[in-house]
Amino acid sequence: MIINQTPLRISFLGDGTDHPEYFGSHGGAVLGTAVDKSCYFTISPLLSRMFEHRLRLAYRKVECVSHINEIEHTQFRECLRWTGLTRDAEITLTAELPAMTGLGASSAFTVGLLNTIYTHQRRTVPPLELANLAIEFERDVLKESVGCQDPVFAAVGGFNLIEFPMRGPFVVNRVALAPARLRELESHLICFYTGIRRRVEDLARAQTRRIALKLDRLRQMRALVDDGYRVLSGTGSLMPFGELLDRSWQLNRELESGVSSSQLDRWYRDGIDAGAVGGKYLGAGGGGFLMFFAPTETHGFIRAALANLTEVSFALDAQGSRVIFDNSREQVQLAPLAQPAQPGTYAPRSPKKLEVA
Repeated sequence: MIINQTPLRISFLGDGTDHPEYFGSHGGAVLGTAVDKSCYFTISPLLSRMFEHRLRLAYRKVECVSHINEIEHTQFRECLRWTGLTRDAEITLTAELPAMTGLGASSAFTVGLLNTIYTHQRRTVPPLELANLAIEFERDVLKESVGCQDPVFAAVGGFNLIEFPMRGPFVVNRVALAPARLRELESHLICFYTGIRRRVEDLARAQTRRIALKLDRLRQMRALVDDGYRVLSGTGSLMPFGELLDRSWQLNRELESGVSSSQLDRWYRDGIDAGAVGGKYLGAGGGGFLMFFAPTETHGFIRAALANLTEVSFALDAQGSRVIFDNSREQVQLAPLAQPAQPGTYAPRSPKKLEVA
C-alpha cells in the first residue's frame, strides 16, 4: 500500500493573474501558502483475476468497474487513462475539508492522484514537473479554465510568491519568514466556512472571458503581491497586510458578478465591523471560506458576529505532495522537497501608489 498526502492552499494576493489568458500577455504573480489541511490517496494492488472488476475506486461513493470507460468520476477516469493505469489497482480518497470551497481542492486532487500513481508505477517526478503535468492535465485534458497557482502550491508546498512570466517557466520564490513572524501572521488570521460550495470552473471561465475589460484591476491586483511581500518580509507591523487583503478583495469583487452576493457582502461587513482590518473569500470567491486578518483581541467579537458560520483553523507553510507510507515490495526513491529559489531573494517592483477605479 502507498499513502500520499497533498495539501490544500490559501491564496492571499494576486488571484486572477495566474490565468494564462492574462499572464501570457501581462505577466502575473500570486502570494500564498500551502496549509495543514490535506487530501489523502491510498493505492494498493488488486488481483483482478479473483474479482469481477479490474479497478476499485472509493471516494464519497464506491466504483467497481471492469473497464476504465465505466468510471463515472471524470477526474479519476481521465487521470487513470492519462497515466496508463487501466487495471489491477484499488484507490481511495479521503479529504479533511470539502471540495469547491476556495482552497484548491480540485488541483490537490489532480496532483495527489498523479503523484500516487507515479509512485505506484515507480516513476520519480520532481515537484515542479508534477505541477506542470497537473496544469497540462487540467487545462488540456479536462479543458478547465482554472488558474495555475493551485497545482504549484499542491505539488511544491511552502509559503511562496509564484511568478508567472509572459514567456518561460514560472518561478517559485520561497517567502522567508522567521518562525516567530509566521506565528504572528497565523495569530492574526481567522477563517470561517460559509457552507456555500461552488464550482470554481464556472467563475473562472466567466472571468477569463472578461479579462480584456478588467486589465486595470488585474494589474492593480498583481502590484499588491509586491506590496504584500514587502510587509511580510519586513520587520514592521503586519497590519498593512490586512489592508492589502481588503483592497484586493474589493478589486476581486469587480471582476465578475458571481464573486460575491448580498449575503457574502453582509458576512464580510460583519467581520470588518467587529474589528477585522481586512479579509477575503478564498479562491475565486462565490462562497467557500471567508478569511479575516484581525488583531487577536478582536477575534472573540468576530466569532460572535459570525456565530452561524463554522470556524476552521489553519497552520501555514505546509509541505507539498508526498508519500507518507509505502510498504510495497520494492523501495521507491522519493523526490526531494523542491527548493525553487533561495529564501529572500525575490526583488519586488518599485512601490507604486494604487488607485482603485
